[in-house]
Amino acid sequence: MESGNHSWGTDFILVGLFQYGQMDALLFTVIAILFAVALLGNITLVLLIRLDRRLHTPMYFLLSQLSIIDMMYISTTVPKMAANFLSDTNIISFLGCEIQAFMFMILAGSEALLLGFMSYDRYIAICRPLHYPVLMSRKICCSMVSCAWSSSSFNALVHMLYTFHLPFCGSRIVNHFFCELPSLLPLVCEDTSQYEHTILMCSLIILLLPFLAILASYARVLVVVFQMRSGKGQSRAMSTCSSHLTVASMFYATGLSTYTQPNSLHSAARDKVLAVFYSIVTPVLNPFIYSLRNKEVMGALRRQLG
Repeated sequence: MESGNHSWGTDFILVGLFQYGQMDALLFTVIAILFAVALLGNITLVLLIRLDRRLHTPMYFLLSQLSIIDMMYISTTVPKMAANFLSDTNIISFLGCEIQAFMFMILAGSEALLLGFMSYDRYIAICRPLHYPVLMSRKICCSMVSCAWSSSSFNALVHMLYTFHLPFCGSRIVNHFFCELPSLLPLVCEDTSQYEHTILMCSLIILLLPFLAILASYARVLVVVFQMRSGKGQSRAMSTCSSHLTVASMFYATGLSTYTQPNSLHSAARDKVLAVFYSIVTPVLNPFIYSLRNKEVMGALRRQLG
């Protein structure tokens, strides 16, 4: 494979989760099962929200958008990853790598922003219920979704146009299981320290700000809930908030840990483990966290099953 500046015909080699074919069969089975579970869970949730009129509310509209994002999100990385488990080459084309990184950044950013909007929805519903129909109207919900998609798309486009016009030289081996921005920067021939500051600022805006908004929203919700006299209501709110916060914290904490560190401090093994959590585990858990603990969704499921 030739060294020097990249060209559109130059391929990358994805190392995968483990080097030298370790545990390929077991990993392929586990990843395939997780992928199937994620698709089944999210498709079921989208169909339930679409078919049951009782779920035609702002909260479930946002939840259906989250499920759609999760299906696309996990489909961006897992099929290629699973194919690599069965392949001896693990090659991805330059254009394929660019498309994968671009789509991943769009979907990850959209999910990060949408989770923040969903926490705002719960805050309004519990803390300002009389204003809920106005503050969470159909128009505002659509604006939230549009904002999440457009903001993350613009962010991804800027990074992809810049990153993939940098000179890649020497090794074309990407020590990761998919094309992700931090894993590509070590292959660049020039100093990227200034660009890393840009990545840090974008990560703080897209990941940290929504996470802080979620923490603030749920803190306010818990204050209001604990002022209620219903012990059952308190326990239910605590159960719901804790499960939501657990999944959100895992998504944001692992993402921030990867995207806010300078390139010199990155560990390939650590980055791959963290990426498993925010790119695979989160899309698998989301539909179950937001549905199995929700009586309205389970009621809709029972009604659809007759």
